[in-house]
Amino acid sequence: MAKAVQHSQAREPSASDIRLVIAASSMGTVFEWYDFFIYGTLSAVIGKTFFPAGNVTLETLLVWVGFAVGFGFRPLGAALFGFLGDRLGRKYTFLVTVTLMGIATAGVGLTPSAASIGMAAPAIVLLLRVLQGLALGGEYGGAAIYVSEHSPPHRRGFHTGFIQASVVGGFVLSLIVVLSCKAVMSAATWEAWGWRLPFVLSIVLLGVSLWMRLQLSESPVFKAMREEGEVSGNPFKESFTYPGNRKRIFIALFGIAAGLTVIWYTAMFSALSFLRSAMRMEDTSAELIVGISAALGMVFFVIFGSLSDRVGRKQPIVMGYVLTLLLLFPSFWAIGAYANPGLANAAEQAPVFVSGPNCSYNPFRSEQSTPCARLLGDLAGTGVSYQLTAAPELKILVGERPLPLEQYPWADKAARGKMLQHWLAQSGYDFAKVRPGIGEALIIGSVLLVLMALSGATYGPVAALLSEMFPPRIRYSSMSIPYHIGTGYFGGFLPLISSYMVASSGNPYQGLWYTWGVVALALVVSLWGLRGGPPRDYGDHAKSSWVS
Repeated sequence: MAKAVQHSQAREPSASDIRLVIAASSMGTVFEWYDFFIYGTLSAVIGKTFFPAGNVTLETLLVWVGFAVGFGFRPLGAALFGFLGDRLGRKYTFLVTVTLMGIATAGVGLTPSAASIGMAAPAIVLLLRVLQGLALGGEYGGAAIYVSEHSPPHRRGFHTGFIQASVVGGFVLSLIVVLSCKAVMSAATWEAWGWRLPFVLSIVLLGVSLWMRLQLSESPVFKAMREEGEVSGNPFKESFTYPGNRKRIFIALFGIAAGLTVIWYTAMFSALSFLRSAMRMEDTSAELIVGISAALGMVFFVIFGSLSDRVGRKQPIVMGYVLTLLLLFPSFWAIGAYANPGLANAAEQAPVFVSGPNCSYNPFRSEQSTPCARLLGDLAGTGVSYQLTAAPELKILVGERPLPLEQYPWADKAARGKMLQHWLAQSGYDFAKVRPGIGEALIIGSVLLVLMALSGATYGPVAALLSEMFPPRIRYSSMSIPYHIGTGYFGGFLPLISSYMVASSGNPYQGLWYTWGVVALALVVSLWGLRGGPPRDYGDHAKSSWVS
């Protein structure tokens, strides 16, 4: 173990070296996450183009299935590229990952629509999402470790905080590109083919990223290991056989990766989807509010990374988990109240009550099998929340007013949707897209900044923490595997699971329980598994340094 400590204390790079390392690694990470997030940012148009189902709710769920597929393959990418990173080096491994990501993303923009080539279109898109997931599985670990291994211990959290902020930067860049493209073309052009430009732009970003990263040299820690013959022969296998490593992987997975990722995706993706769908906010307004909040919130990742250099890695993470459990629901209630006050007021003054038999609603069916389930599906399509009770006869009340279901065109789905919206409009529900005023937008943005601060507290210190938890010879594999399982499955499936919970329950806030539950689990594991105190390199006392 003595040599592991010696590696972490290699000659400190100069200030200019550090700036180049952070800039090149961070920009590459921004571009790679841009590639991955552009799919989620353009989820609505992707659903209509590649997953047409004649059912808005089902199209949304199918898009999030594709989103989840990419995340589902991240652990495999982590295992593959983690192996290469520990065997061949940090630098060249993440050159491969960024190339694979850029090509796959451009491919989505060049894929013909389902109207042109049928089922081959969604199949191609899903295959490209698999390639994106593999690439991203190797990207984060490489960039985070590369910066960490160049950083002096007392500045490691601050320096790697820029890598954490770069993940948010990819999301912000995706919104900037989408809004810019919309601004220079008509709505008809955007719908027809203009939405493809943000995907094809990936080729340009790939060229810039490769140029920047080719300027870098190999990590000093890896070079020292290679010179001393300490490179692992099988880093994947050794990650699970190295003394104490399985417990560290468990803590990294359930106590760190799972918790931080659901907070981040809820703060940005769930908030954006919530504004555009349940709150019926005009798309550009929602994208601007969320994008500006994310851009301003990036500073929290660096602030909390730097703070962890002084108070330790555990304290900000635990604090972020506790505050998330307390503030998650109130934050989204506040967003809902100010995003569409008219809709919120209508729901309060004229709540919808449905009662009847055989009300088992399946959001994954294009058409439901029973009248009650069809009615719930129609309500889900409007985004109006409802309360459901079992009863022998099917009824729907809007406030105290029963709707005349004997007039409902049960056999015509499109006609049903129009009639239901007409009835609800008579009780004060307005289904037009809204554009919030400056005051409302500022309040919503302030709430999103609170969520971004919670994300920064839990995410900012993590690259430094994970790199310090594992021995250098298997660091790339050992931190990448739990990180990408946690973020890939707990986070990547969040939009799908939460959307399903909302569609099934009729409650636009129901999906937040998934986030709340995962964060509660992460809090328990981190309190049990992580020790407090100042940051420590992995070394002679690794077992007592990082696990209880």
